[in-house]
Amino acid sequence: MKIDLTWFMRVAGIIGALFIGGLTVASSQVVSSNDASPTLYAYCQQFQILYIRIREQTITPDSARLQFSHIMHGLQDRFHSQESYRQDSLQQDSLRRTGLYFSFPIRGYTTSAIGGTHGEGYRGRGFDLFDYNVRGSHPAQDIFIADRNQNIIDDATGKPADILSMSNGLVLAIETDWKPGSEYRGGNWIWVYDPILNGLFYYAHNNEVTVRPGQWVASGQKLAEMGRTGFNAYKTRSPTHLHLMYLQIQPNGLPAPLNTYQWLLAAKLTKK
Repeated sequence: MKIDLTWFMRVAGIIGALFIGGLTVASSQVVSSNDASPTLYAYCQQFQILYIRIREQTITPDSARLQFSHIMHGLQDRFHSQESYRQDSLQQDSLRRTGLYFSFPIRGYTTSAIGGTHGEGYRGRGFDLFDYNVRGSHPAQDIFIADRNQNIIDDATGKPADILSMSNGLVLAIETDWKPGSEYRGGNWIWVYDPILNGLFYYAHNNEVTVRPGQWVASGQKLAEMGRTGFNAYKTRSPTHLHLMYLQIQPNGLPAPLNTYQWLLAAKLTKK
């Protein structure tokens, strides 16, 4: 396991900030304290640090799994102590099928923007969130906008395309410091925890992120503006798109990718 000075300095900064009432997390992100739910705030801190350590390979996959499971169990227990978030599997399935629970994640676009003809861009086999060296899977749907000159401006509106939250949830972590030339694949990303489904939505390749960790977002609320950030998304061969992934948290607290294609087909649409 390699440990570099950059990671050490980041973690040292986080620990020091805890003693002065604020938190500056890795990659220049700021988590806003939520006085009403300090425990949720702490989970945001933990998730932000863990995910960046996985990316920078300063934690072993096995240790990352243990920490991830602890965070997810803590979040689930925290939310499920409230009656409004208690849902059994049948209730969850009913919500997913109504067509009222989800919002389509790009303002003004429809299911015709989903890559492929029937969502076949999703490839879940071989996915490992905890080993950054594992490649080859694509447990996500890519959703494209009209951007012929790749200037991250929607050709139809002349404005950036808004990325919307698919469901209600807690913003766990964000990245806003991606730079061209970086090998990091997701670019500027957002993780949102949905306590009803007990799962994580991941929105990648954004340009401007407009939410912060610890913030509660509603279905259809703006999270970001679409970009071309990320090692592959930045290249000219890649059309401008949102990379949308959902991870279902299992009873052991570990994630399993789930294809969102049917959810997207049933999601509420918004006007441009």
